[in-house]
Amino acid sequence: MEKNNITLDRQTTFDQTTFADIPVPPNGLLERSARIKRIQTTAMILLFFAAVINYLDRSSLSVANLTIRHDLGLSATEIGALLSVFSLAYGFAQLPCGPLLDRKGPRIMLGLGMFFWSLFQAMSGMVHTFTQFILVRIGMGIGEAPMNPCGVKVINDWFNIKARGKPMGVFNAASTIGVAISPPILAAMMLLMGWRLMFITIGILGVFLAIGWYMLYRNRENVELTTVEQAYLNAGSINARRDPLSFAEWRSLFRNRTMWGMMLGFSGINYTAWLYLAWLPGYLQTAYNLDLKSTGMMAAIPFLFGAAGMLINGFVTDWLVRRGMAPIRSRKICIITGMLCSAAFTFLVPQATTSMSAVLLIGMALFCIHFAGTSCWGLIHVAVASRMTASVGSIQNFASFLCASFAPIVTGFIVDTTHSFRLALIICGCVTALGALAYVILVRQPISDPRKD
Repeated sequence: MEKNNITLDRQTTFDQTTFADIPVPPNGLLERSARIKRIQTTAMILLFFAAVINYLDRSSLSVANLTIRHDLGLSATEIGALLSVFSLAYGFAQLPCGPLLDRKGPRIMLGLGMFFWSLFQAMSGMVHTFTQFILVRIGMGIGEAPMNPCGVKVINDWFNIKARGKPMGVFNAASTIGVAISPPILAAMMLLMGWRLMFITIGILGVFLAIGWYMLYRNRENVELTTVEQAYLNAGSINARRDPLSFAEWRSLFRNRTMWGMMLGFSGINYTAWLYLAWLPGYLQTAYNLDLKSTGMMAAIPFLFGAAGMLINGFVTDWLVRRGMAPIRSRKICIITGMLCSAAFTFLVPQATTSMSAVLLIGMALFCIHFAGTSCWGLIHVAVASRMTASVGSIQNFASFLCASFAPIVTGFIVDTTHSFRLALIICGCVTALGALAYVILVRQPISDPRKD
């Protein structure tokens, strides 16, 4: 190491003229200032509510599945197509989303994204044909694209690398809490006001939250930080540079072995998550003849399991790192274990003989898959340079949603053809197991910064 550098953590160095006078604790983690704590709290509260609203929106079509099919005369395959076209639009929108996020920051990207997805959500209550519904779902998918990459970037920007597990768990858990509370809330709204007004109401809520985000959140680049605050945020990071990637650097990510492992592996996560998100209410109604009210209560249980998996993952990964395990290794162990266990529980779901046993098996599958998925996003924090987090996150999400987009329509086709979910669930378990294998084989090294200077 050159003499003009000091080491705050074994993974990075900082210029001595900037940080040499700052006392560094043995663990390399500096104290947070009161201002940093306040920024972290504000950001996490806003992200939590944004994620809840986001997944209320995503769940609305699944909960209203049978009612909309009856009112608009749609088949299960057409409902699957509506769910899949959202995933495709969302996935493709990830590609420009990452570079734009690195340049414009989460404040404007999430604010605009939330405003537009909420607008299209409200418009969903005004459609009368399958074609109109397709167009609205495409708009919704594009609008929601910045959500997860923005969450990853906000946590990367405002939390030290050794303290990102818990906020990542809270952020991810918020999305599953949104899914968990959606069935009873949306079912009650449908019984009270009908599915059209339900769509419009939650769309309006999202518009107000988008305005609140833009007014209250500030990008890290727009906050004048002290030297101590910068040292706390940067300590231990793979690379503390803040300049965005050029197009050539962004394109080079697609030649990286680890990037492909994350793309293929996370596809196994999202296929499972999206299948249950899209079809769980319909599965319970079809396989066990539950009415709308009972479905709303029963469908909430598995997603509460999923939220617990996300929260517990944050504590487990931070504990493993404090015990001396390398951050990348800690995430990989959680990812692979969670995915294989989730696949095993999904294989058992068709064997269930009662609605409650099916709900508990699905709950364990979601606990495990979301436990793994939280570490997938956490892996970006510990294996990717700061200037690349949004781009890597969006590319990972792009690939996973291309794969996940097949889950709703394949399931709908299988249900129309076989009048059973058995084959769809077996396919789901296989995809998840193959995703775990991708992490084992391909994810071995951090994604290095393409700019070496």
